[in-house]
Parts: sequence; C-alpha cells; structure tokens
Amino acid sequence: MPHLATPVIAWYRENARDLPWRHPEFGAWGVLVSEFMLQQTPVTRVIPLLENWLLRWPTPTALAEASPADAVRQWANLGYPRRALWLHQAAVQIRDRHDGVVPDDVDELLALTGIGDYTARAVSVFAYGQRHPVVDTNTRRVLARAVHGRSQPGNAARRDLQDMERILPDSDEDAAIVNAGMMELGALICVARSPRCEACPIAGECAWRSAGYPDTGDERRKQARYEGSDRQARGAVLKMLRDATDHTIAIDAVIAEWPDPRQRDRAIDSLIADGLAEANAGMLRLPQ
Repeated sequence: MPHLATPVIAWYRENARDLPWRHPEFGAWGVLVSEFMLQQTPVTRVIPLLENWLLRWPTPTALAEASPADAVRQWANLGYPRRALWLHQAAVQIRDRHDGVVPDDVDELLALTGIGDYTARAVSVFAYGQRHPVVDTNTRRVLARAVHGRSQPGNAARRDLQDMERILPDSDEDAAIVNAGMMELGALICVARSPRCEACPIAGECAWRSAGYPDTGDERRKQARYEGSDRQARGAVLKMLRDATDHTIAIDAVIAEWPDPRQRDRAIDSLIADGLAEANAGMLRLPQ
C-alpha cells in the first residue's frame, strides 16, 4: 500500500481546495476550532462562522475568559451545540494546563474536553507536522474501496488507522500531505454516490474497481432524520434563547406553539441536562 502515496501527493498538490485551515500561518488554535466545527457539518457552513469565531476569540485564552453562553450564541446554527460548550471547556483547560498554547502531543490533546482520536491526531498532524495516521469518514471510504474492495466503509475501527499507517511515507511532511490527500479524494472524487473514478489518481490500484464495483452493502449506523426530531425541537429552543433579550424567556413561552408538547418538554429538559440552558424561577436562559 505505500505505493498509493505518490499519486495521492501529486494529485493533492494540483487539486486541493484552498481552505483557510490549510494555510501554514493559520495556527494550531485555528485548526482545533475548525476541527470542532467540521464534525458532521459541511465546509461551506463552517468557513464564515469559523472566521467570525477567530476574530472574536483569536486565542484559547480569549475564549476561556468569555462565558459559556457567549460560546453557544456564537455557535449560531452550526448544529450539535454541545460542541460549543466542549470547545469553551477545552479552551479553559488549554489556558490553565498549557499556558494558553494548544498542545502538540496526541495524548495531551485527548485529555482535553470534546477531543477524540480523530481531532487529536488532526491537530498534531496538520498544525504541528507530526507523523500520525488521520482517518475521517472520507478517508475511510477511500480505504474501504481502494484497499478492501468494499463499496462503503463499515463503522469506524482501529483497522482504519492501521491501514492508513501502512500508506504513509516516512517523511513527516509527505505523510501530512497523504493524510490530507486521502480526505480530499473522499470529499471530491471517491464520494458515497456516483464516484468519479475517471478522475481518481489511484483508480488503477483500486480493489473495488478491479472487482467490478460490487455492492457489498452499507453497515454504517444511519442518522435519524432531522425533520420532526427531538434535535429539531432542541434547535428551535436554542434559537429562541439566542434571539431573546438577555437570552432569557419564560419557560411557558418557549416554542409554545410546537406541535408536540411532550417533545417540546423533552427538548427543554435535555438542554438543561446538557448544560446548554438553565432554568430558574420559571425562566429559561443560556448558561452563564
């Protein structure tokens, strides 16, 4: 599999999108914030909100000195707003444990709130140039097809990192490019539906293509639909709180016209349990 690295590097250098977190001067804090925002969120939605976030809080310490409510408000409509609270808490930890500097060590990054294996490795590799395999959903799709001859990847597994490790060159710089290149291939070429094999730099090495594109099934867990879901109700509650004066509303008035009163109540209760809202004396507000 190491032979896959050379065509991926050449293709990436010619075809990579110009994304802000790929600029050398972007910095580790910017990379960390972008990775939080990009989880299950399209790039086009992230870029403007990322720019505004970093203008307001250009360092971890700047965010740590703000309130959790400020973080939730600034998160706006990115979805999965617990990420805003986790990012705020991680900023506090970076300030208090690391003198305000995002650590470069994977284990130290993993010890921060809200950071899992992918994000820790991504920051270490893309911000600091260290050599680690980095595997996201797009990378896993490329690996499943090119290496294992499967039409779709399974659920995330340790084997994905082992596969990627075998592809990486010895050079730290080239390894970082291969990590980014495999992600980019999955995002632009080896997409879930209608992959553009004619434009793929490793099509000649692809086990799935060689086997005649068999449909091997899709074992991944399916995400529940958003319309009519508890997630939609939670989003509606948070939007009201963000838009309200002092970000506080009488609980009885919160999405009072929601068609399912029990779902409305579940949404409010779950936001309180997650620390995204606070209730006091019949009022609901963003966390202080």
